[in-house]
Amino acid sequence: MLGLSNLKPNIEEMTNGGGQGAAAPWPSPQIDTLMTLERLQKFLSRAGVASRRQAESLILEGKVKVNGRVVTELGVKIDPEKDRVQVEGKRVQLPSAPVTFMLHKPSGFVSTTRDPQGRRTVMDLAPQEHGRLYPVGRLDYDATGLMLLTNDGELAQRLTHPRYQVPRTYRVTVAGEMPGPALEKLARGIELDGRPVSTEVRLIKSGSGKTILEITVWEGRYHLIKRLLEDVGYPVLKLKRIAFGPLRLGRLARGVCRPLTRQEQVNLQVTVGRKYLRIKTMGKTPSKKPVKQPEPLETRQRRRRVKL
Repeated sequence: MLGLSNLKPNIEEMTNGGGQGAAAPWPSPQIDTLMTLERLQKFLSRAGVASRRQAESLILEGKVKVNGRVVTELGVKIDPEKDRVQVEGKRVQLPSAPVTFMLHKPSGFVSTTRDPQGRRTVMDLAPQEHGRLYPVGRLDYDATGLMLLTNDGELAQRLTHPRYQVPRTYRVTVAGEMPGPALEKLARGIELDGRPVSTEVRLIKSGSGKTILEITVWEGRYHLIKRLLEDVGYPVLKLKRIAFGPLRLGRLARGVCRPLTRQEQVNLQVTVGRKYLRIKTMGKTPSKKPVKQPEPLETRQRRRRVKL
C-alpha cells in the first residue's frame, strides 16, 4: 500500500524551494500525522466529488492532484487538514458538516448532476447554499418519487452498495389485470443477468385494465422494476419510489426538497452501519389482496435474500 512517503519529493528539492510553482511539499510522515491519514478516494467520496468507485476512476485517469502533483495510483493516503487536493484543476475541500436532503423527484428530470443532452437534472431542484450535493438512489427519467441529495460520500456509497441490502419500495401501475400465477411468479423472485432478484409484492388494486402493486427490492439495477414486470408480461405505466431504507416519501410534494429530520438521520445511519441486513417488512402498508405464499417457500426465499 502506498502512503505519503512513497510520493515525497527529495529533501534537496524541499530545501531549495522545489523549483516551480506554489505546490506545497508533501508533509513528512510523522507518527502524529499518520494518525490522521485517509485514503485519497475516501476523501474525495466524503467531499461529495463522486462515489468511492468513481473517485478511483478519476485517480487512475490522472485527474487528481495532491499538493500540485498528479496521483495515478490507488492506495495513496493524505492528511485532509494539511494537503491540497484538486480534481480537474478545482480545489476539493470537505464540507463543514454533512447534510442530506429528501427530494420528491418529478417526471422529466435526469437523476444525475449534469446531462449531455441538456435535459433538466435533479440538481436544478437542489438547494444551493450547501455547495455540491450528490444524488443517491437514481430514478428513470419518467419515474417519480423519493431520492436523496447529500454531500456525504460515505453515506452515498453505503446506501447504493449491494452488500448493505438497503430496501427500496415502489408503487407501480402496470397495463392489464395481473392474474394470481403472474403475481406469485413475481413474488417468488426472478433471475436477471444470471442473478436472482428477491422481491416482496403487495397487490393494492386490480381492475379497469390495470394493476397497482407495491414492490420492495434490496438492490438497485438498471431499469430493475421495469425489467421484472416485463419478465412476467406486464409493462409498467407508472413508477414511483415511496420508500428508501427507513425513509418514506409521505406527503412531500413533487419537486420539493427538504432536509432530513434528526430521527431520520439516525435511522439512516443505523441502516447503513450493518452489512447483510435481515429483511424486514416496510411498516404497515394498506393492502387489499396481499399475495400469500406457502410458508416453506417464503422461508427459503428469506434465507436467500439474507445470503445475497
